[in-house]
Amino acid sequence: MTDTAQLKQHLWKKLAESPFLMIGLTDSDQHHIPLTAQLDPDQVDTLFFFAGKDNRLASGGRAMAHFVAKGHDYFACLDGTVRVDNDFAMIDKLWNRHVAAWFPGGKDDPNLALLRFDIDSAELWEADMSITGMVKLLFGGKIRGDQEGSHAVVETTAT
Repeated sequence: MTDTAQLKQHLWKKLAESPFLMIGLTDSDQHHIPLTAQLDPDQVDTLFFFAGKDNRLASGGRAMAHFVAKGHDYFACLDGTVRVDNDFAMIDKLWNRHVAAWFPGGKDDPNLALLRFDIDSAELWEADMSITGMVKLLFGGKIRGDQEGSHAVVETTAT
């Protein structure tokens, strides 16, 4: 049986370990792009991204983000809305040396945009196979339902 609360907890843990996603506007024919999520534990169902004002996501709108955990054992598809939210307090809170490397003008760089992605729903998958299931997978055996892992569609990623 899927433990949805645990799936949600694992999403945020896995994102903290490897915060890289592919994200794109759903009403656009442009490909999704890789961005590094900035996580704020005080914000529920929200990811932030530092980008240039000329970034294809800066126009805002409906968006979809795709996440694959570093160990390829967790997957998420996040649906929501992206918009520019240049709240200086949030920029200051999320600013770090990795972001600074992309913006030579620092927090006041004229091309700096803080993108806010508000998650409306998510589909989550976690591979959690038993040792027996892994051996079967390696040797072509049949995987039983209780060896597949967990899956859930959720309206919120809050735990």
